[in-house]
Amino acid sequence: MGLSKTERKLRIRRRIRKVASGTEARPRLAVFRSNKEIYAQLIDDVKGVTLAAASSRDKGVDAKGTKSEVATAVGKAIAEKALKLGVEAVAFDRGGNLYHGRVKSLAEGAREAGLKF
Repeated sequence: MGLSKTERKLRIRRRIRKVASGTEARPRLAVFRSNKEIYAQLIDDVKGVTLAAASSRDKGVDAKGTKSEVATAVGKAIAEKALKLGVEAVAFDRGGNLYHGRVKSLAEGAREAGLKF
């Protein structure tokens, strides 16, 4: 019997985390996508510290429009916070999700705002 959806996602998440790890100079941009919301964090894995976070629930993020448009706004918000911290390059961690839809929109929004990955 095949893997369930959650088991498959966990396996993919572990595989991604072997490669993508964050440092202070190049933190990991971790994405979590729920059915309603989308969240992004900049994480320094060496120290185990979250440097910045943005989500579709934040007051500074425009949460109107489609879910993809909201994800783009979250990407721009996390990129602005990263640039304020002096971070220009990140390691992208899609969190076991496919690079498609809202995850892709968030990544493109972050790139438009000046982040490099």
